[in-house]
Amino acid sequence: MASAPADAPVDGAGTWCVYLLECGDGTWYAGITNDLDARLQAHREGRGARYTRGRGPLRLLAMRGYPDRAAASRAEWQLKRLPKPRKLGFFAVDA
Repeated sequence: MASAPADAPVDGAGTWCVYLLECGDGTWYAGITNDLDARLQAHREGRGARYTRGRGPLRLLAMRGYPDRAAASRAEWQLKRLPKPRKLGFFAVDA
């Protein structure tokens, strides 16, 4: 299945996406969601992933939309296996 372009809008619920955050300490966090705005807010308020708590400020580096949760989960697994220097390139390539 083809994914949406990295710059495809993901506003509100319904579209699954993989996203990459940069934490205040320079580390990166990857995750999936079907509501990017709400998930980013949860991370910023300390209600997101345990890893991002206390590591603010957080900055969205990239995102890519997927048609369903299964496709987004597979993409997240692939992304997390990449070394850090190749993670941003993951979002530049059509999968």
